[in-house]
Amino acid sequence: MIRRHVGYVLTTVVGVALLFASGCGTENGNPNVPPNEKDETAYGAEDAAERVLAANNRFAFELFANVRLEDAGPNTFISPFSVATALSMTYNGAAEETKDAMAEVLHVRDLSMEDVNRSQAALHSVVERTDSDVELNVANALWGREGTPFRPDFIRQVGKFYNAQVTELDFDHPQAPHVINEWVREETNGKIEDIVDSIDPETFLFLMNALYFKGKWTNPFDPAGTVDADFYLRDGETKRVPMMSQSGEYAYYAGNGFQAVELPYGSGLFSMTIYLPEDRSSSEAFYAQLNVENWAKWSTEFEKMSGTIQLPRFQLTYETTLNEALKAMGMEIAFDEQRANFHRMVDLSAAPDENAFIKQVKHKTFIEVNEEGAEASGATSVEVGIVSAPVDSFTMRVDRPFFFTIQDRETGTLLFMGAVEEPE
Repeated sequence: MIRRHVGYVLTTVVGVALLFASGCGTENGNPNVPPNEKDETAYGAEDAAERVLAANNRFAFELFANVRLEDAGPNTFISPFSVATALSMTYNGAAEETKDAMAEVLHVRDLSMEDVNRSQAALHSVVERTDSDVELNVANALWGREGTPFRPDFIRQVGKFYNAQVTELDFDHPQAPHVINEWVREETNGKIEDIVDSIDPETFLFLMNALYFKGKWTNPFDPAGTVDADFYLRDGETKRVPMMSQSGEYAYYAGNGFQAVELPYGSGLFSMTIYLPEDRSSSEAFYAQLNVENWAKWSTEFEKMSGTIQLPRFQLTYETTLNEALKAMGMEIAFDEQRANFHRMVDLSAAPDENAFIKQVKHKTFIEVNEEGAEASGATSVEVGIVSAPVDSFTMRVDRPFFFTIQDRETGTLLFMGAVEEPE
């Protein structure tokens, strides 16, 4: 049996690998011709963009929930925006039942491929707008094995709508992994390295998305106010962490069993929102109600209020494989070497007994949160003591497990999501 990997998709990093497997049937009975697609509903550009934005955020919460279930570690940190981008590129190569399954998981089944692509391109354009205190870089790339018969339309679509550079590379050359890793390192400002250790002889494509974010707080924390303090872990133990502190006026919300505060970056185009359950024992109760509907409702109920925020300075590196989470969400067929259909991506007419399927979706992130701001690909948490607050104000001391998001405030696009139980 011949197998070829189709590579990794990076999101700070998502890795997607597709494999060739021989002896596989195809869904339309003819592997040489892309199957006819069903009629798809066409929407106006603005309506389609709103639908894709809503789809991306729904996908974000579902992915986060499934990753938390799969991962036994104390911390979780993903970039759903990056994963959605990587899968959307891959979606352009899917056909028939595989395409339908991916559309369901991405929540775009009622949209045409053109609507999805144009809307993703429009969202990327908005998210990447200029803010002197925020550095945001989104980069896409396809690294293909020399001589692989990619379908021209697939290459054209990902280049046009995702601005993905397409490079043929001699995967048998010992420096090939270094070339790919160097691209990732440069696009993530050195925060993500060595995503590709080696290349299997049958790998034929790496689809990559890299996302780098670095933002300065609109109101930085004063380093002089940072002190070591206890952070209470879920098992009752404590850990000493540097705790930052500041007072001011914030967008604040007190929900059912939790507090939330929004900390803007730069001119206010982006922000981090921190959700703090009432106590360690209520963390799971919070996550039980964490879904896109509740999040959207909470987001409309923040009000300006004076208060004090005490936040740990922390740094977090996270790496996971998303295969099981995506299968649980409904994408099993895309990973099935017998049933997957990616004939819109690669022309198998010269090898009718071969089939392409996803082998691996790999995701790697880093974030650092400190007094100046946040650099995503990592996070830093800090907390400090504070004097008593005036009436009609709040104090939010983040000294126990918490959830956070980094988002584009204009569109509501969720760039990053994280659960921190043990700051590093």
